[in-house]
Amino acid sequence: MDVPFNVTYITLEGHVEVHRYRYLYFVIMFTVYVLILCSNSTIVSMIVIHRNLHEPMYMFIAALMVNSVLFSSAIYPKLLLDFLSEKQVISYSACLIQIFLYYTLISSEFLLLAAMSYDRYVSICKPLQYPNIMRRRTVNACLVLSWVVPACHIAVPVAFSTSTRLCGVTSKGVFCNNTINKLHCVRSRAMSAYGIVVLVNLSLLPMLFILFTYTQIFLVAYHSSGAVRRKAAQTCFPHLMVLINFSCLVTYDVITDKLEDEFPKIVRLIMTLQMLLCHPLFNPIMYGLNMKEISKQLRGMFCPEKSICCVRIL
Repeated sequence: MDVPFNVTYITLEGHVEVHRYRYLYFVIMFTVYVLILCSNSTIVSMIVIHRNLHEPMYMFIAALMVNSVLFSSAIYPKLLLDFLSEKQVISYSACLIQIFLYYTLISSEFLLLAAMSYDRYVSICKPLQYPNIMRRRTVNACLVLSWVVPACHIAVPVAFSTSTRLCGVTSKGVFCNNTINKLHCVRSRAMSAYGIVVLVNLSLLPMLFILFTYTQIFLVAYHSSGAVRRKAAQTCFPHLMVLINFSCLVTYDVITDKLEDEFPKIVRLIMTLQMLLCHPLFNPIMYGLNMKEISKQLRGMFCPEKSICCVRIL
């Protein structure tokens, strides 16, 4: 049945037993959101405060943390409000804004990871040229482009959707993502083709670039001294783990647009929560525990040497 063009609200029915467990959901998600804000903000603050961390590698790590905070803040406040509401609805305009932020920040993560891989490649494979290549201007340009380029790409389909007729008002998700496309009366072939271009430009190409740079790093490390191998392992391992974890979650988000009906409701919810809960907390854990300088600063913050009750927690 066709829905009038001026429909403004979409029902989010991806929740499972929300009326029975609303307060449990709220407490869990609110606690996780606070942990995301605190853990990511702590590492960003340390990088900003300590001058010895004002290096390209740590600046990119700080950008990843900021991106995680922005990503979570685009989803969590509305999600928490829905848990306490009788009806889980969102206006179509707010839904499009959420889609824009969601996919822009996901794409920014890939570009930031690509910039980090290039920084590691230059540092390990071309150490003598590193100061000349990775200048402050280069780092700032990479940071700006990592957010501007995805925003420009994602703005096109979102702007197109503002004038697209809807034939449904019920989404199977818990927030707005690509499943909203199923509510359109007619799916534009041009926009479908453009979506493939966006996927290639913002996900596939950065991933191939990362694989290329790390292949070069491992080849150089293999034929180098033990010190070079340790440096490569110390700085590259967290990066690769974050990339693998993030890529798996994004892959699920992409295939749900094609296979949504084949996923049970509880499976869709669990995979969605993996994206919202695990990844924003995964970054600070991986970089906080595995990056030597960051780990050192964290120990200094929580376990000052002069404290009698100091317990080594990291």
